[in-house]
Amino acid sequence: MSVLADMLAEVFREPTLAGVARELATLAAPLWLAALVGLLIGWAWRPRWAAAVAGHQQPVLAAAAAAQAPAQPSLTQATAAKAASSVAPVEEELAVSTPDLMHLRRVVEEKDGGPAWTHMMDRTLPTFRYQAWKREPQNGPPQYRSSTIFEDASPDVVRDFFWDDDFRISNTWDDMLLEHETLEECAKTGTMVVRWVRKFPFFCSDREYVIGRRIWASGKTYYCVTKSVPRPSVPRSSKPRRVDLYYSSWCIRPVESRNGDGAMTACEVLLFHHEDMGIPWSIAKLGVQQGMWGCVKRIEPGLRAYQTARAAGVPISKCAAMAHANTKFVADELTASENNTEAGSTSNNAQAEKPKHWTGNLPKVFVIGSVVALACTFDKGLLTKALVFGTARRFAGPGRR
Repeated sequence: MSVLADMLAEVFREPTLAGVARELATLAAPLWLAALVGLLIGWAWRPRWAAAVAGHQQPVLAAAAAAQAPAQPSLTQATAAKAASSVAPVEEELAVSTPDLMHLRRVVEEKDGGPAWTHMMDRTLPTFRYQAWKREPQNGPPQYRSSTIFEDASPDVVRDFFWDDDFRISNTWDDMLLEHETLEECAKTGTMVVRWVRKFPFFCSDREYVIGRRIWASGKTYYCVTKSVPRPSVPRSSKPRRVDLYYSSWCIRPVESRNGDGAMTACEVLLFHHEDMGIPWSIAKLGVQQGMWGCVKRIEPGLRAYQTARAAGVPISKCAAMAHANTKFVADELTASENNTEAGSTSNNAQAEKPKHWTGNLPKVFVIGSVVALACTFDKGLLTKALVFGTARRFAGPGRR
C-alpha cells in the first residue's frame, strides 16, 4: 500500500492538471489492458462447472417443455417401458449375469488378454480324449484349461450331468463332494446359488464353497458359468473353511466324431478352472499335476452311467431340471454388440489420448504474456521479476517443467 501511495503522490506532484491526467492514464493503461485480457480469457477458458451448468440448462428446459405438452404414449411404448423396468433389475440382481457370459466367451476364444497357455497333458482312450493346459497370471492362482471330447454323447445330457449334484454324490464320480444345498434359484433364468462342502486330504480341513451358476444356450452350444459369490447371510466357520475365489466354467458343444463319418455325434467340454484353496500355490500346482488324470478318468464312467439312467427313464433331479431353464441368445448378435462396445471404448480412448493442438494453449499464453508484460511495466524496483515469472511457471502447470 505504501508503494502505491508513493506512486500516487508522485503523480499528483505534476504542476498542471493535464500532467496529472496523463500520468494517471499511463498508470491505469496496463490495468485496463489486463482487465480486457482477463475478460477474453474468461470467455475462452470457461471453468468446467460453468460448462456443466450450461449443459444442464438444456435438459431442464426440455423436461419443462415436455411437462407442459400433453404426453400420451402409445400402448406399445408403455408396455415396453414396463417390461424393461421389470426385467432389468432382475438381471442386475442375479448372481451370474451377462458380463459373465461375455467373459467366458472371450476365454473360450482365447481373447481375454491373459497369458499364453502351456500344454500339460494329452491322453486318449477308446471313448474319449483329454487335453489340458495351464497358465500363471502375475496376480492370482494358476489357471487351468482342458478339452474333453466324449464319443456318442449329446450336449444336452452332458450339460445335465455336470449340473446334477445329486448324481455327483450318489454315483461318487466326484468323490470330493460331501454335501450340497440350494440357497437361491431363479426358475426363469435357471440361475442358482448353491453351497458345496468338498473333501480335502487329511492334512487340510474340508472346504466350503458358495457358488453362483447359470447356463446360456446358443443352438446346441451351452455356456455354463459357475463362480464364487459373496453371501454374508451364509455364516462362516473355521471348519469347513470358506473358499472365496472359485471359477469353474464350461463350454459344451457338439463336435465331429473321430470315426471319420462326419457325424456330429461327439461332445466337447472346454473347462476353465481356477481357485484359491488357501494353501500355497506351488503345493496346489503339484497336487493338481499329480491327481489330474485320476480325477478325469472317473468322469467318463460316471457320464456313461448317467446316460444309461436317462435312457432307462429315471427321473432327473431338481438340479438337472434347473439346467433346462437356460437363457437363449444368438451368438452373432452378442459378438456384434461386444465388438461395437469395444470399438466405442477404443474410439473414446483414442480421442482422449489425441495430442492437443497448440491453439488449445492460447489462454495460458495470454495469461503468461500478460503477467510478464505487467512485470516489465511495474517492475521499477517495486516487484521482482523472479516472483512474477515463478508465478507464471506455476500457472502453466507442472507439465511444463
